[in-house]
Amino acid sequence: MPLRGKKLAILGAGQMGQALIGGLVRAGKVSPESILATDLRPEALHHVRETWRVHTLGADNPSAVRQSDVVILCVKPQTCARVLAEIAAEIRREHLVISIMAGIPTRLIAERLGQPVAVVRAMPNIAALVGEAVTAIAPGRHATREHLRMAEEIFGAVGRVEVVEENLMDAVTGLSGSGPAFVYTIIEALTEGGVMMGLSREVAARLSAQTVLGAAKMVRETGLHPAILRDQVTTPAGTAIAGIYSLESDGLRPMLINAVRSATKRSSELSQFLTRSAEEDVSERAA
Repeated sequence: MPLRGKKLAILGAGQMGQALIGGLVRAGKVSPESILATDLRPEALHHVRETWRVHTLGADNPSAVRQSDVVILCVKPQTCARVLAEIAAEIRREHLVISIMAGIPTRLIAERLGQPVAVVRAMPNIAALVGEAVTAIAPGRHATREHLRMAEEIFGAVGRVEVVEENLMDAVTGLSGSGPAFVYTIIEALTEGGVMMGLSREVAARLSAQTVLGAAKMVRETGLHPAILRDQVTTPAGTAIAGIYSLESDGLRPMLINAVRSATKRSSELSQFLTRSAEEDVSERAA
């Protein structure tokens, strides 16, 4: 276990920070006493302290970093420059820094920390809150295979992990980061269809959610192409082919492809803006 004996500093005990703490403790990846959490909000720290019995240090990021081996940046990207400036003096070369700050490249993080520290960038999605996330991780210049293994173990506690090149992180954001919103829209639409055909909203919502969950699990666990699984449901002159014809006629496939493309484009625009803002903020602090 790459994490054995390691101390983790989780800077930011918001939703994702809390999800990681809960997943790591539940899975037994690290003991509660090996986790140090910080946040500006006392109520967030009270929650993780009472729920998971981890150590909390208020907003003292430098102290958390000083006592840790792995630093996980679960803060908003808009606070990037301030947080990195706070902790730079406490970072050691042997640290592993993991960032879930959307749009902030590993290059910028390493530069602002002032030394060739290992940085891994991660993009988990909202399903981390229920232990079913998919997280893409990308190594920075100084990250080794061992660092990736540690990141995989951390995010494996809240779902599945994929290793990608950092230049694909905007595509990851467009697909799996934004994808839950697309799927929620599909579930809502299926529910409305059930209501139109006479089902109660409660029953239609449960049927829709479980149908999507079951179909996704079939894709994941069989390893079969979705088209093959679809063909197994589609009988000649049956109900499924009638519905599929309607979906194709109404353009569902290009609509979803375009949704991922549009979200990816927007992610790229935001990444450029956030990176530029962080660089300008650091320059102003230095001046």
